Amino acid sequence: MSELFDRWKVLQKKSREGGGAERVARHRAGGKMTARDRLEAFFDPGTFTEVDAYVTHRVEKFGLEERRVPGDGVVTGWGEVEGRPVCAFAQDATVFGGALGEAHAMKIVKVMETARKAGVPIVGFNDSGGARIQEGVMSLGGYGEVFYRNVLLSGVVPQVSLVLGPCAGGAVYSPAITDFVIMARGTGQMFITGPDVVRAVTGEEVTMDALGGAEAHATFSGVSHLPPAPTPMRSVSRVGCCRTCPSITWRNPRPARPPARRTPPPPNSRAWSPRTPMHPTTSTA
Repeated sequence: MSELFDRWKVLQKKSREGGGAERVARHRAGGKMTARDRLEAFFDPGTFTEVDAYVTHRVEKFGLEERRVPGDGVVTGWGEVEGRPVCAFAQDATVFGGALGEAHAMKIVKVMETARKAGVPIVGFNDSGGARIQEGVMSLGGYGEVFYRNVLLSGVVPQVSLVLGPCAGGAVYSPAITDFVIMARGTGQMFITGPDVVRAVTGEEVTMDALGGAEAHATFSGVSHLPPAPTPMRSVSRVGCCRTCPSITWRNPRPARPPARRTPPPPNSRAWSPRTPMHPTTSTA
């Protein structure tokens, strides 16, 4: 029992360390909070419950067999915001740059399904470079599962996306189809592809903020629904929609219409069937 307990403590420590002390320090030096910091700041104190904290990927190639981080780069769970239950996930940019792999995606899908079944809002703290290219089609399939849940949850429970870091490719397709998008000024960016690709294809020089920064999306594209917040912490505190959005629709269902009464056919009429001709046929014999 002691051996199992010690193993669990090691896994718990690795899970909380994310990509390691050096990467976490570099991340914070850039003015950004870690995934766990964001969730702790967002939820009421002591209410957050994490799930699947020790999940890892199953890839054995491209050197990933030596790089297994418990949690696989995303923290998922649920808690309370001013007493209201809310589900959430936060991508950890210190682990594979927040890139989405198969296990990473399935964790997000699981908490989205939990939100759907419980009828509570789902909030995503997005900080990801897109698909984890080492996992190939499994990563792309994971994005497909996430997009499918975005559609299933649309109009059923509120979906809120906070863009708190540079997000590209698949990492912006999902937020773009959620109900609310809030971006952090200076750190949050959304683009299909980055400035390097734009330069290579068109020869145009463009900065990350001009291409997909918070100001650009709040002013020109309309993807961001609220004015950009000055800091990531300010962005987190502005998700008032979790307190004011309606709950799941079936909690207040519309009154069902009574079934229409079918008028019985006259006694001497034949019921129509696919084989019954619509018009009488005539014979020329």
